[in-house]
Amino acid sequence: MKEVNLDEKRMKDEERAMKEVQSGNLAALSIKELLQKLDRPDQNILYYTGGIRLLTGAVKDCTEQTLFRTNNGFSILKDNKIVRRGFCAERKTAAEVDLSVSLLLLWQAVCAGNEENLRLLLTQPDVNAQLPELLSSGVSEIQQETLALIALYSESENGRRLLVRHQDLTKWLQILMTFVNSTDARAASAMNILSGLTEEERFRTQCRVMLSTGVLPLFTQLLTSAKLVNQAALASCIGIMGNLCADVVIRMQMAESKECWQACLKLVDFAVDISGRCMTLLGDKDGRIVTRAIGALSRVLPASSSAVEEAVKGGVVKKMIKFLQAAGQITSNYGIKTLCICTRSNRQAREDLVKSDKRFSVLLKLLDSENEMIVGNAAFCLGQCLVLPGAATSLLNSNVVMVLLKHAGGDAARTSVQENAAIALGKLCVAEPRHIFQLRKLNGLAILNSSMKYVHNI
Repeated sequence: MKEVNLDEKRMKDEERAMKEVQSGNLAALSIKELLQKLDRPDQNILYYTGGIRLLTGAVKDCTEQTLFRTNNGFSILKDNKIVRRGFCAERKTAAEVDLSVSLLLLWQAVCAGNEENLRLLLTQPDVNAQLPELLSSGVSEIQQETLALIALYSESENGRRLLVRHQDLTKWLQILMTFVNSTDARAASAMNILSGLTEEERFRTQCRVMLSTGVLPLFTQLLTSAKLVNQAALASCIGIMGNLCADVVIRMQMAESKECWQACLKLVDFAVDISGRCMTLLGDKDGRIVTRAIGALSRVLPASSSAVEEAVKGGVVKKMIKFLQAAGQITSNYGIKTLCICTRSNRQAREDLVKSDKRFSVLLKLLDSENEMIVGNAAFCLGQCLVLPGAATSLLNSNVVMVLLKHAGGDAARTSVQENAAIALGKLCVAEPRHIFQLRKLNGLAILNSSMKYVHNI
């Protein structure tokens, strides 16, 4: 169904773009004209770099993105030997670096929010081959713009699946993990990309290949030099490795590494220190800093039960509920994940959530999110809290049964959405049997019965 919708959108975009050209729209006509100029063979490399930068500036919205695609803009590398040679050069001159950065900026402009263009870009052989090479280039400008381009894929479920389908990602975990050593924005960008990719089962499977020989030695080295690297990025990296442990093969490989165990044990106190710093940053006036602090918390807390305990004592639950009341999708993702970590193992966190989120209004709002990860985590938190006295009763006369039933019996791509919703639904009806009347009205008893197996297994 998604493919059909994407195909319909692509056709509508192309019809709209064609009308703009036929009406003589100057912005639309300039895309075709600039692409024709870039098609001239055997020009100086500076000519092409300048043309690419002009073209990037001309791409303002979906119409220009569509015209770039329909006028064969993605064939720049394939059809122009000078551009291809400069982009693919192993040791780049200053002019070739400038050309490569310009191309990366152009692709960001034409692919941002455009799923068809994101797909087409990865079908270009030279782009596919060069992405890991560019990440490892050692040239900070190239690395930064390559990370920015890859982030367009990693931030959406469809984009991540495109990457997994078209790229050999066996080395990507190791390559991206090296950016923990960076002191600039590359570190956060790389960790955000990894955080998204680890949600994909096929990526986790590919990570098995290089884990013992490449990733674990690097991870161990980062842990042992924790005070010398980017600490926010290291916190994210630890959380990412924790997420990868959901894969049984990766978990076994990590468990068999004595060096990794020793480094992790030394880091426990350091995790408490990092989470403490993140808690302090939650009071910053800059929203971007607050978002990054919540993101770091969501990744470092799984590494240490002591860190969770200290964060709960410091009021992390009340702070997360406050942020989640008006947060955007990224902050919501980090915030609800932080609540999941805390409520999973800490009773005080569950009690704090019940007190802070009256009648679970914030969690119910998150259950209506279009982001499946947010929905699954919100259902998990709700299920954790429903074991507390009075929690289920406070939800009488709400639409919670209908919402949970919708997710428990839905077709979400993430099975955790159905499972967590089913568990919460079962706990709700066990703790407060009056919810069963609403369940009967909605013909949901069959789903409740299937949910009980999850309740009995926890």
